[in-house]
Amino acid sequence: MLFGTVRRAAPIERRESSDPPIPPNSALTTSYARVDLNRAEASLQKVAVWSSVTLLAGTASMLPIDVFSGEGAGKREQPKPRWLLDPAGDGNGLEDWTWQLMYSWLLRGNGFGLVGARDPRMGTPTQIVLQHPDEVAAWKDQDGKPRYRIGGKEATTDELWHRRVYPVPGRLRGLSPIEHHALTVGVGIAALRFGAQWFEEGAHPTGILTSDKNLDQAQATTAKQRFLAAIRGRREPVVMGAGWQYKAIQIAPGESQFLETNNFTSAECCRIFGPGIAEILGYESGGSMTYSNVESRSLHLLIYALDPWLTRLERVLTELLPPGEYVKVNRGALLRTDLLTRYRAYQIAIRNHFQTPDESRELEDRPPLTKEQTDQLAALPSVGGSGTDTQEK
Repeated sequence: MLFGTVRRAAPIERRESSDPPIPPNSALTTSYARVDLNRAEASLQKVAVWSSVTLLAGTASMLPIDVFSGEGAGKREQPKPRWLLDPAGDGNGLEDWTWQLMYSWLLRGNGFGLVGARDPRMGTPTQIVLQHPDEVAAWKDQDGKPRYRIGGKEATTDELWHRRVYPVPGRLRGLSPIEHHALTVGVGIAALRFGAQWFEEGAHPTGILTSDKNLDQAQATTAKQRFLAAIRGRREPVVMGAGWQYKAIQIAPGESQFLETNNFTSAECCRIFGPGIAEILGYESGGSMTYSNVESRSLHLLIYALDPWLTRLERVLTELLPPGEYVKVNRGALLRTDLLTRYRAYQIAIRNHFQTPDESRELEDRPPLTKEQTDQLAALPSVGGSGTDTQEK
């Protein structure tokens, strides 16, 4: 094979039975000598995989969340429970916890956590310490009941919290994107390694020195050594006797680095995580999708790639709240626009009673208006104009 061996991740889901699947041994988990996708981290050697994961996980963990109750006119914002600010209880906060959950979902299709505490009234978890998905064995026993094992010790369903994506009928674990697309990811990594080896170890000779005479091995070695001694460290021309000829072997840099293969597999790896990500990250995909500005790019990211993950995150966090309360991720924080566009949007929202002036100022990190400022604004005459009227009440 041109690029070497690509090892697929162990198909844990296919081994679900009364016997738990065995996690990979330590030798495989720490060595990147070959393209071994038995561990989630191995796939991150492919820059496109790393970029896609950090884009989605980083953005989801960056966006603020709010807690509400009720709908319509009865909708009210509620204070966030203290535990929700740090679900793992380790001091790293909700952002760190969300990143870990997204990381597990994106690479392995499953999020596992050990429950450290529960609400005494509702019994819902108030502390979830997330575990590495490759270190958790999950299967169904002969009666179809879920079973889990971590570090050789079996955990009950009360002790272990499990939320999956890419569900498969009849299987406990969700489908692993990296396992399912191991060939695409593996070929991309193998091509990069082959290109690196090309330069590091000299995968081809730099030239050929030929003679019209028959030479034995000793004569050929002597001729090569003398030729190398004549050209090393010098920029002078080489004079060779009759019957000798030297021909340099040239290769295009693009061919030596397999740029076409790398670009193709990079775009394919991005598509594993959602449509539009390849274009957002700047990989050539052969499509016609273009983005006119940063605002349009952020909107496409939200619509095509990020929103399904944010919806999953909202549902997971809502399950942990008291009945009637729910979590909403503030997607507006992602759609940052230029200053003039934001101010026009605030103006329209205030005029049509979607927002108050103080709510608009809060979005710009400004304090509420004082009574004196409000009275001064009310006394100002309105400014006429088509589409850009300014009137504050």
